Amino acid sequence: MSSTSSLTATDEISWVLTPLLELPGVLHAVIATGDGLVEGASDGLGRASAERVAAMTATVHAAARAFTTAFTDTEQPRLAQTVVESDLGFAIVVPAGENTSLAVFTTPEAQLGNVAYQMQVQVAALGHALASPARRQDASARS
Repeated sequence: MSSTSSLTATDEISWVLTPLLELPGVLHAVIATGDGLVEGASDGLGRASAERVAAMTATVHAAARAFTTAFTDTEQPRLAQTVVESDLGFAIVVPAGENTSLAVFTTPEAQLGNVAYQMQVQVAALGHALASPARRQDASARS
């Protein structure tokens, strides 16, 4: 029963990924919970890969916080983004609200400034959508 709810939530939140996946050089995108569960993933990413990415997104984000704390002695620093560069491309992780992160993987040629900007736009849109009250089809029955 909870897997059906999770799939519905994933379907409802995956719209955030579409504009990112349309950017030149963006290959994959995942929305992950802070404990490493998939909330949404790009179609080209298999379920097992999306689950690994979600788990690693939580790990990378936690490591980046710990790394920042080690340098600054500041407890619970707020991260703006974490970027991992490899010969295959860039992995970018940004906070996307309470206990949620957005991660993308790009080619080495991607324009990181454009990608990072669009990630912030989508995070803002997601925050607005999640803050809005849900529309209920049976509203007339409640009268």
